[in-house]
Amino acid sequence: MDVLVAGAHGAVGQHVTRLLAEHDDHTAYGMVRNDAYDDDIAALGATPVRGDVTDRASLDDAFAGVDAVIFAAGSGGEDVWGVDCEGAENCVDACEALDIERFVMLSAMNADAPEESPEALREYLRAKADADAYLRESSLAYTIVRPGSLTDEPGTGRIRTGADLDRSDATIPREDVAAALVATLQMASTHDLTFELLSGETPIERALRSPLNA
Repeated sequence: MDVLVAGAHGAVGQHVTRLLAEHDDHTAYGMVRNDAYDDDIAALGATPVRGDVTDRASLDDAFAGVDAVIFAAGSGGEDVWGVDCEGAENCVDACEALDIERFVMLSAMNADAPEESPEALREYLRAKADADAYLRESSLAYTIVRPGSLTDEPGTGRIRTGADLDRSDATIPREDVAAALVATLQMASTHDLTFELLSGETPIERALRSPLNA
């Protein structure tokens, strides 16, 4: 499967891009806004392509010929509506226009309940919620993954998933989030689902066989 990563140079996106490049069944394309990042994407084993999620017109060439898109772009809090919401929506629109059927969205825990999060996160979560809703209303075979607080600890390869997870230890390494995003691509059990993701005891692929009940 030819897979394009939107946000390939981000903290999660780099893990996603590397894992795709290492996967026997996938070819990785890392979308970046300028050529300053090309060498970094190539070092991860992927082909760099030019595109900007905030510029819908730039996406047709970047997305042309791929089979799936993983949206891992993020604003870092600087432009949540432009990147996290409208940027994601632009990518959904490009997929529909180019008949790319598979779309995996990196969202965030509590996107469905921003008021339950600290004030500083609420606008970001509202933007993510709108993007998630837009994807769900599209014609695409989607998966929306909502991890808890991200850490830079090494991945363990073990997670827990569900519709409303216990928040007592609401963390997960970025590497495990990336591995889960990649694994969902070829797992029909994750199609047209939204689920939360945290560190756990179940191997990733086993947990994703029944992600609302794992």
